[in-house]
Amino acid sequence: MSGSAYLLERAWVDGAVHDEVLVEIEDGRFTAVTLGHSSGFSGSALPENPEDPRSTGDPRPTPTRLPGLTLPGFANGHSHAFHRALRGRTERGRGTFWTWREQMYAVAAALDPDTWLALARATYREMAAAGYTTVGEFHYLHHQPDGTPYDEPNVMGLALIEAADEAGIRIALLDTCYVSGGFGAPVAGVQVRYDDGDAERWAARVAALAEPAHVRVGSAIHSVRAVPREQLETVVDAASGRPLHLHLSEQPAENDACRAAYGITPTQVLADAGVLGPDTTAVHATHLTPTDVALLGGTRTTVCLCPTTERDLADGVGPARALRAAGARPSLGSDSHAVIDPFEEMRALELDERLVTRTRGHWPAADLLAAGARHDSLGFPDAGRIAVGARADLVTLDTASVRTAGTGADEHTAVYAAGAADVTSVVADGRVVAGPGEQAEIGRELAAAVAAVLRRVR
Repeated sequence: MSGSAYLLERAWVDGAVHDEVLVEIEDGRFTAVTLGHSSGFSGSALPENPEDPRSTGDPRPTPTRLPGLTLPGFANGHSHAFHRALRGRTERGRGTFWTWREQMYAVAAALDPDTWLALARATYREMAAAGYTTVGEFHYLHHQPDGTPYDEPNVMGLALIEAADEAGIRIALLDTCYVSGGFGAPVAGVQVRYDDGDAERWAARVAALAEPAHVRVGSAIHSVRAVPREQLETVVDAASGRPLHLHLSEQPAENDACRAAYGITPTQVLADAGVLGPDTTAVHATHLTPTDVALLGGTRTTVCLCPTTERDLADGVGPARALRAAGARPSLGSDSHAVIDPFEEMRALELDERLVTRTRGHWPAADLLAAGARHDSLGFPDAGRIAVGARADLVTLDTASVRTAGTGADEHTAVYAAGAADVTSVVADGRVVAGPGEQAEIGRELAAAVAAVLRRVR
């Protein structure tokens, strides 16, 4: 990859906003970050001043100016790409998480590798345009509709990798073990597409997946109801230092069923099996006991909150502050994609807490930005910061839009005023993956992909 350089009007670097930051990039990584471009160049070589003032023979590239506020790329810690086909439909009328699940299952039953690729690519393009540069795809749609493996057993996962590559976003493919319909019950209906038979056969299939440079292959436990506790150790062993994710206590009904089956909470089941730890991410973690919170915090487990999905499904507001105080590390995801907007997820973490407590100021803006840029839980610890040696991701916001004008053009603008529509440029691994004027095209691609899926549902 050839070198490039950008002069950032304002940028979030080392926990603070700085003016006129020059970044230089080689092979997808930052090689120089200069606070104040005059210290790095003898003049400005910019679109409004196209004459390069540097001496002849200077090998450094002419910088491109990015007006506005530039941030590190964001990480979507939890995604189910096919749920994007449900947006605007499952919100109608009344119902519960469980009635929503039946609508979701209908879409899952309809997908094949081609429609899956098209829908995932369009969804990842929407993510990239919103400022996400890494996605954690919680992938359990493995087999044909009748449960028979495809000729290529990983064709559905490979479609997700291809979709991410074409959209310009990195992916952690979190291949998910799902072998029970609930605490020992057999899988039923569309769940046969998820089931490898047992954890050992799941692990053997996953072992065949390769890891290109923009991909991490991780593991996932769908939930304690979908993986019997005697098989959890097999999943942990298969993860082997790679990311390990799981759904945890999203619904009180899951907790009740777990106590009925095992006599303990889902968190305690996972702790007893050695699942929790710094390489593990618990998604949702909404309905926890104080002991659960202490177990997650004491093991330094990451907790991925998905505020826009949790409110959409009426799941509840989890104990995020208590988890942080106990030592758990927060990350954020868009999960069902009722909304794809990292800024909305960040501010929702604070605003939901305000509704519960009727007080303000629980999460400093800097902490919310850090949670939104937590790529390490997806296997990319070298992303999420504008620093020498890090992956060269840049997300630039328009600070003069109707939403952001007059808000200070700082971290508070990003967290409390901006939205995905204010993103003007996205660079991932040194490559421009989204820019102005692409929204209409992405919208058309999404409309076509969703329509193709829904035709099969009908």
